[in-house]
Amino acid sequence: MPKLKIYRATLRDLETLITHRRGMWLDMGYKEKKEGYKRENELKVADQVYRRWAKGRLKTGELIGFIVEANGKLAGSGCIWLRPRQPKPGNTKGVQPYLLSMYTEHAFRGKGVATKIVTEAVRWAKAKGFQQMTLHASDMGRSIYEKLGFKQTWEMRLELKPKRKR
Repeated sequence: MPKLKIYRATLRDLETLITHRRGMWLDMGYKEKKEGYKRENELKVADQVYRRWAKGRLKTGELIGFIVEANGKLAGSGCIWLRPRQPKPGNTKGVQPYLLSMYTEHAFRGKGVATKIVTEAVRWAKAKGFQQMTLHASDMGRSIYEKLGFKQTWEMRLELKPKRKR
């Protein structure tokens, strides 16, 4: 097993977070679902929008990024977004930590990188007094989250965008 080192992301790490987020989408099959050029353009636009979104939130502390190096090489990253939520009993802060944009470089998969990120994110959230953390798991990451104690919940979704005519 490689020696893993984790540190908090800063604005200097923004491009890494963007690259890893794109890698996450590609690994989930995003590019293969449509004709190539349109998909690539959508990814570029998403990168640009995410760059602005993440930069602003890294500055304000609403986005907390974690970077993992394995033996001095970039191995993976993930973030907590302090997502606005209406206050409720047990959480009057008005935000809830949401784990997102998890990615492990292919060469380091199965070597504890994602576990290191999630463990550190959970540690951070507990230290800040949060009682709950949420995420949406990909098929690839689900078993890692389950091993670390995450439970599936009953969320429902309605797609609001119109279907394309053929």
